[in-house]
Amino acid sequence: MALRLFAALNLPDTIAARVLALQTGVSGAHWRPRENLHVTLRFFGELREDIARDLDEALIEGLGAAAPFSIHLQGAGAFGRDDPHTLWLGLGESPALRKLAADIERIARRIGLPADTRKFSPHVAIASLRRRPMGGGAVAQAHAFVARCALFASPSWEVSGFGLFSSWIRRGQPSQYRLEADYPFGGQTPA
Repeated sequence: MALRLFAALNLPDTIAARVLALQTGVSGAHWRPRENLHVTLRFFGELREDIARDLDEALIEGLGAAAPFSIHLQGAGAFGRDDPHTLWLGLGESPALRKLAADIERIARRIGLPADTRKFSPHVAIASLRRRPMGGGAVAQAHAFVARCALFASPSWEVSGFGLFSSWIRRGQPSQYRLEADYPFGGQTPA
């Protein structure tokens, strides 16, 4: 059996509440539910269970001594400039977050996974838009959303670990995610 896996940071409830309050004003947007709000650190794709176990062991060994750090949400954007397909909130610059993502990438490659060809762009996807070309009004609404949230900034929160999640795509519904493993920093015990 294969698992579709990714490493991510969950948002604290107080931050998620601020994100949920922004989710309005774009016709046809499929807003992400609370349980799907996260910062993806690395998408691994479909992995056999034995490779998933190797990944888990390598993440425990390679990142257990990492130190907590603070991050915050900042700004907004859309993937797909003329035909936007995803609305997102960005993160303020964080060398520690970039290092964590790079360390996870290094570990993935060390166990034989192919390199992630996408540049790490920390964000929280908050809405999916129709995949077919959007009408001018909906495109204008998406751009207006990005402009409205351009100066958005959340309070900072402390990242004290990350999770390995499995994902199931469900037709006509949001993807379903399940925490498979928790990786606390600095030898902390998982909650």
